[in-house]
Amino acid sequence: MKRFLYLLLTLALVSCGARNGYFKIDGRFLNLNQGEFYVYSTDGLVNGIDTIRINGGRFTYERPCAYEGVLMLVFPNFSEQPIFATPGKAVSVKADASHLKEMTVKGTEANEEMNAFRQQAANASPPEVTRHAEEFIKVHPASPVSVYLLRKYFIADKNADLKKAETLAELLSRKQPKNGQLVKMREAIHTMKRATLNSTLPSFSAIDINGRRVSDADLRGKVSVVYVWSSWNYESQDIQRRIKRAKADAANRLGVVGINIDASKRECRNMLKYDSLQWSTVCEELMFESKLLETFGMKSIPDNLVFDANGRIVARGLRSSEMEERLKQLLK
Repeated sequence: MKRFLYLLLTLALVSCGARNGYFKIDGRFLNLNQGEFYVYSTDGLVNGIDTIRINGGRFTYERPCAYEGVLMLVFPNFSEQPIFATPGKAVSVKADASHLKEMTVKGTEANEEMNAFRQQAANASPPEVTRHAEEFIKVHPASPVSVYLLRKYFIADKNADLKKAETLAELLSRKQPKNGQLVKMREAIHTMKRATLNSTLPSFSAIDINGRRVSDADLRGKVSVVYVWSSWNYESQDIQRRIKRAKADAANRLGVVGINIDASKRECRNMLKYDSLQWSTVCEELMFESKLLETFGMKSIPDNLVFDANGRIVARGLRSSEMEERLKQLLK
């Protein structure tokens, strides 16, 4: 009898948890009965993009997980939310499709911490959210959530305060000295300092998706744009369409280089089939680890740098609604 009860207990634990070396998500959506969304990772947990399908308002996702990391969920409205993965653990997700900012994730301490931050930030203004993020980082310097918040609000944000980002990164590094992501973030901050307004076009050389070499020589002496896009980020594609219209009017007076961060060139090529672009697209299949991204100090999507004809950065992180107008002004 004891052996039988032990077996039942073991089966129950396995059924509600994750296998050793795996991470599992069980989810339930309100107001979304059928559909799909995507998962990617900035730290290598996912090689490329995974698709999660929702049936009857529910989904299950399980994948190999050798180390702690962050899974980014990309929803149908193109908003993103992080889930903190731990080997051998399982979490439950509950979300209302009409209020995704209030999503809750239960099962691990880091995800519970993120729930608290989401609730705090749900109705706050952008400056207030950034202030809440700074406070969280200072109070929880050993938390993986703090690393995520550092990237999102102090590195990836186009108006990032790089001096503050550097101070916060140093604080986290003291508490998480073996965190390789923090090492890369600190390097990114130093690179971004060289890519502030009025900085000059850096030297670079890369092979585009058609095997052609593209370099800074292709952009010098003309107004130019370097931008980041992917097959799964709508806003970056909208910016690309705006650049295409500006390029059609300006022809050779406007230089453009696109950096695609899809994990495979196949995904990039599939997107390019639907759009005839008259410039080079570079896809290194390294996502956010792209060497070209590092050269330009860009660590987010969408992102872009606009250079004047003298090779000086005159705008950074323009929204799609701003891109066309700024290029028109420069090309007059």
